[in-house]
Amino acid sequence: MPYQPLPQRLARFALLCSLCTLLAACGFQLRGNSSATALPESWRSLYLDTGNPNSEFSREVMARFSANGITWVESRDEAAFVLSLGPEHFSQRNLSLNREARAAEFELTMQTQFAVLQPGNATPIIEPSSASVVKQMENDPRNVVGKAEEIRILKGEMRSELAQQILRRIGFFAANATRQAG
Repeated sequence: MPYQPLPQRLARFALLCSLCTLLAACGFQLRGNSSATALPESWRSLYLDTGNPNSEFSREVMARFSANGITWVESRDEAAFVLSLGPEHFSQRNLSLNREARAAEFELTMQTQFAVLQPGNATPIIEPSSASVVKQMENDPRNVVGKAEEIRILKGEMRSELAQQILRRIGFFAANATRQAG
């Protein structure tokens, strides 16, 4: 890089600082770093009850909750609450057809059931609820490999959104329960 005089370097530095300040002032925040999903201290110890703890969805839920200050415990009795998580269900349906009677658009749906229980018994604190994410995508019948990869990527995004949705719902419930108790 050629040598630049000091005034030009200072002008670039000032411009960079101004842009960073404007971004911060407009409320820009990276996705997934919201303190609104933080659970109260009494809810920070959870046990995950699921039929498949090694599934991609279970790992996504654990990672999303851990990133928001949740500690996962090994024993049901050590936990403040138990998150009962059903398996993910993925479905795909055609939304529209092209002139060759092939799918032009798909609707992708991922859903699951979850509940929060007291650790000592099966009394639900949050009744069994359904969470779902729906996305649409265009289809190019000539690019089968590319569409299969796009669906795989979208499934990962949908798992993440589903885990975030569950975290928000539990966080909202926990915040209200803590306010009412306090």
